Amino acid sequence: MQSNYAQQLSQEAWRELSDERDNPSSAPSCPSPAEAAFTQFRSHFVGNMALKSDAETVKQYLDAHNGWFCRCAHPMSVEPVGTDGYQLIVGRYGSLGYEIEPKIGLRLLPPDDQGVYRIETIPESPDAELMYQVDFKAALRLVDSPASDDAIALTQVEWTLDLDVSLLFPRFIRRLPQSLIKATGDRLLQQIVRQVSRRLTAKVQDDFHASLQVP
Repeated sequence: MQSNYAQQLSQEAWRELSDERDNPSSAPSCPSPAEAAFTQFRSHFVGNMALKSDAETVKQYLDAHNGWFCRCAHPMSVEPVGTDGYQLIVGRYGSLGYEIEPKIGLRLLPPDDQGVYRIETIPESPDAELMYQVDFKAALRLVDSPASDDAIALTQVEWTLDLDVSLLFPRFIRRLPQSLIKATGDRLLQQIVRQVSRRLTAKVQDDFHASLQVP
C-alpha cells in the first residue's frame, strides 16, 4: 500500500527503513506515550441501513443491544463492560510494515429527547500506555416510512461517525515524509471503517429480520 510519493523515495532510503523494521534490535522500538507525540487522524463518515419494520419495533430491537450487539459484531471479539458498554478487538490492520490490533471500548447510550442514539468511547485507564488513542462518536437516527396498505413498513437507520485516531509510530515510520504518513493513516482509517461498517450493517439487518421472521 505505497503511494506514488512513497515510490519516489530512493532505494537506499527504503533499504534503511526496511532494515530498521525487520531488525528491531538495530533501532529503538516505539517510545512510550510520554516520550513522543502521537500522529492524529480525523475522519467523518455517513451511512444508512434499511430495516423492514416500523420505527417502534426497530427501537425496541436497538434498546435490547445486550443481545444483538455481541451476535452481530462477530468475528470481532466482544466482551461486555457494565450494562451498556462493550470492549471490542477490531482486527489486525497495517501499512508500510506497521501493524496494530486496536481494541476499543464503546458505550451504547439510550435515545435522547430527539430520539437519537449515541455511541461513545469508553475512556481508557490513565495508566494504560497504548500506542494508539481512539475517540469514537456516532449518532443514529430512525426515519420511519409508513407503509401503504400493500407494502411493508420500512425504517431507515441513518448514522454519522466522527472518528479521531492517534497513533504512536515506530522510528522507521516517523522518518518517512509527514505527507506520506498522513495519507497512509487516512487510507488505513477509511479501510477499517468501511470494512467494519459494511459487515456490521449486513449482520444487523439479517439478525433483525430473522428475529421478526421477515424475508
